[in-house]
Amino acid sequence: MEKKVTVSDAELEILEVLWSADTPLNAGEIRTRLDENKNWERTTVLTLIQRLLKKGVISQEKREVYYYAPHIKREEYVKEETKYFVDKFFKGSSRNLAAALVDSEALTKEDIEELRNYFNQTMS
Repeated sequence: MEKKVTVSDAELEILEVLWSADTPLNAGEIRTRLDENKNWERTTVLTLIQRLLKKGVISQEKREVYYYAPHIKREEYVKEETKYFVDKFFKGSSRNLAAALVDSEALTKEDIEELRNYFNQTMS
């Protein structure tokens, strides 16, 4: 991603559906795959799709109806969002993020041990 694109929580739900589908979907298929608790109207789904198209996050292809596909990979989006989060709240320091997680007791001793093992494997 060249620039930071802001995606709302609702738009992210549409993206998650498209990422998990691994194939282009039409608006009806997207609506069907959304969590049943959403009960979003067709117009709501179409509005969110239009917003994502305008932001360049998804693309559309005309067949018998329009089909939509993510323009970015989930991993790329998560990486960019994580970098933005660390920059915004921790002045770009991953160490400060880790310290905040430990201080807030968000990490258990098992989590810390798992992370230690992960870092040891990645660094060797």
